[in-house]
This record gives sequence, C-alpha cells and structure tokens, in this order.
Amino acid sequence: MRCRCGRKAVYYRRQSGQYLCEQCFSKSIDRKFRATIRKHSLVNKGDNIAVGLSGGKDSTVLLHLLHNLQERRPFKLAAIIIDEGIKGYRSKTIKRAVETCNTLGIRYHIFSFEEEFNITLDEIEPELTHCSYCGVFRRYLLNKKSRELNFQKLAVGLNLDDEVQSILMNLLRGDLFRFGRTGPYYTEKPHFVPRIKPLREISEKEIMLYAVVNQIPVDHSVCPYASEAFRGDIRNFLDYMESKRPTTKYSLLRSYDRLLPVLQKELTRDTPVCERCGEPCVDRLCKTCKMLEEIRKS
Repeated sequence: MRCRCGRKAVYYRRQSGQYLCEQCFSKSIDRKFRATIRKHSLVNKGDNIAVGLSGGKDSTVLLHLLHNLQERRPFKLAAIIIDEGIKGYRSKTIKRAVETCNTLGIRYHIFSFEEEFNITLDEIEPELTHCSYCGVFRRYLLNKKSRELNFQKLAVGLNLDDEVQSILMNLLRGDLFRFGRTGPYYTEKPHFVPRIKPLREISEKEIMLYAVVNQIPVDHSVCPYASEAFRGDIRNFLDYMESKRPTTKYSLLRSYDRLLPVLQKELTRDTPVCERCGEPCVDRLCKTCKMLEEIRKS
C-alpha cells in the first residue's frame, strides 16, 4: 500500500483509515504532540521542565520531542533519573538514559532509593507487590527532587494506553479522588510540582514505531518485578475492545476529558503535608512514610 504522498506505507492507522509512510507518520506524531501541548497549555515560554527519564521508549521519545520543541519556544529542559536498585536491570536502563541526555546535550540528575530511603527495591520484602512500593517511592522522589531543583513542571511519559488504563482502574476501584486527577496537567497543592503528560493522546504502539522510524535508541529491558495483575486485566480488556472498535481508547479519553472540569470542581479539597517528611499527602502520614514504616517493622 501507498501513503497519500506516494511513498511506501509502513503503518496503517485504523482509527482514521490512513496508510502512512515513515515521513508522514513521524510528522503526524509531531503534530499530535504539539496539539496536545497547545490544547492544555502544557509548555510555556520560559518554563523550567524536568522529564522523569527511565531510558525506556516512552520517556526517551518524550525527551526527544520536548528537545525538538525548544526550537519553536524557548524553555529549560533537564532529566531526572531514578535508580530503584534492581540488579541486572536498572544499570542498563540508566546507561541508556545518560547516553540519550549526552547525545541531546541535556543535563541530568540521578537519585536513588538507597540514598533517599536507605533501602533498594531488591532489599524490600513486600507485603504488597514490588510495583506498589516502586510506584509510590518513584513518584515521591520525582516530586521532591523536582521541587528542590526549582523545576516548575514535571513531564512524565504516560501514553494513551497508560491513561485509559488508569481511568478505568480508578473508576472500578471506586477511587474518585484518583479518578479526578488523571488529567493532562495536574497540580494539587503546595509542595507538589505540577505534572504534565504530553504523550497522553499517542498510543504505546505509535510511540514505539516513532522511536524506530526516527532511530531513537531506547532500552527494551523488562523489569523483573513488572507484574500488576489488575492493570494487566484492564489492558487486555481495552486491547480487545480496540480490536473490535478502533476508536475505543480515544473515545474513552475524550469522554473523561469532558468530565474532568466537573470532577475537579467536585473533588477539590485541602490536602495537608506529611507530619514526618513534609511532602504532600491525604492523611497524617504520606504513603511513602507509611510504607517505610511497614518495611522497618518487618
């Protein structure tokens, strides 16, 4: 098949019925990325933005796209890399992340669980899954270090698949507070660095193809602890529905975004800071401090 420009097509976009060549596909991702940023005012002139960089496809493509955007509007950009302490895995992804930053000329900062919490992920004997601890600790550290380094925004590489999975998961759990904060731009309270999600309208598959087409080196290692059964069930359900109805994920995201202003208005509440560490939380102690307390007791 041929792209409408006449070149050989490399991708068929089922949602629109388009056959796209490498060049037209890449341009379409660039346009979608910039459109998301314009629509939600995610990046403004003079911003100081940190990217949570893992070395995987999503955060690496995000860093490249933001770096390219700097040609159009001046803003500061850096990367924050978190070392969770996973032997045989994290050293490879950190190496790739550092190589990406050096190639693009972007400064980076590396922080570790061991330095911050005096424990690595490998050393935790969890009551919950390792993923539960890792997610909480990573978010805590990214927010804390972004604030300490005076970044105005924290860009995270969550894609369309990640977003719609989280929307359904929070709805099915009955967690309306989390359900109301799965938006493109989230700022909650003092001490909280606003998070932006410029990739939330681009599918995981298209991000991977963008990396291949543009020869962006990414690490393909799979975390040995990656096994969240509930998210896997939701992912399989959404993938099945998408195979039957190709606009399912986009439709779900658009519907959620229309509801978001109402949700945020209804669910707005004053949120304290943790009595122990001073980070944002919803109870007396933040989730990180609660988990660290559990670990010390075990």
